[in-house]
Amino acid sequence: MLITGSEILGARILIVDDQEANVSLLELMLLEAGYIAVSSTMEPREVCALHRKNRYDLILLDLQMPGMDGFQVMEGLKTNTVDSFLPVLVITAQPGHKLRALQAGARDFISKPFDLLEVKTRIRNLLEVRLLYRKLENYNKELEETVQERTAELRESEARYRSLTELASDWYWEQDENMNFTKVSGPVLEMLGIRVDPLSGDADGDVGRQVAGWNEAERDLLQATIAARQPFLDFVFTRVNADGSQQKFQVSGEPMFNQSCRFLGYRGIGVELTGKY
Repeated sequence: MLITGSEILGARILIVDDQEANVSLLELMLLEAGYIAVSSTMEPREVCALHRKNRYDLILLDLQMPGMDGFQVMEGLKTNTVDSFLPVLVITAQPGHKLRALQAGARDFISKPFDLLEVKTRIRNLLEVRLLYRKLENYNKELEETVQERTAELRESEARYRSLTELASDWYWEQDENMNFTKVSGPVLEMLGIRVDPLSGDADGDVGRQVAGWNEAERDLLQATIAARQPFLDFVFTRVNADGSQQKFQVSGEPMFNQSCRFLGYRGIGVELTGKY
């Protein structure tokens, strides 16, 4: 993320000084250096409104002015919630004011009488920092908007997926990394005969442990597939009920991982085949 020379020379600069000679000197120096967006005011009370309107990249601010000094101007600029970076370079002839100005939020200072080479160097350096800060701020804003858009798209896609799977199956489910059911749509618990704790409402995620009658070979094969974090498609398993009747189920599932490839659990769909074929 670099700042070009043309970006620096195109930066918006405001000169604030009650002495016309100082304003003229700074304007001439900046224009001769190639800056193309330089403006000025000799009225400190106008600064906050001007900055809200123009969002200056740099404000050259004299500290000693009648009616409203530079410290008061900086306090007013801090109320500008649009800009958290105070782009102020103070101008002072009082050595004791330098530290106070920096503590008040100024980014740097220029001493009077002016050393023009020093002034130009400090202005350019501060503008580069300011423009980098603004570019980073814009990048973060764009990144946040992109994340919000992607999140909304993901939620919409997830809702569409669930809607379609519910239409195409008897149930949809999700399980966490410990294989406990976290989301269930449809009568999956009733179909699989999974008992629910009446106090906590939790269901045992290990299908077949609590209810007898499952085909152990089929169950072991499914558990091995899940333990290997592998997807499974149209896996069929059966259960014999206490009355001798047989139930047959078909399930498809896929493992879920986060961006760090950490296993989160499974999600899938299922149907009861009994009486359908």
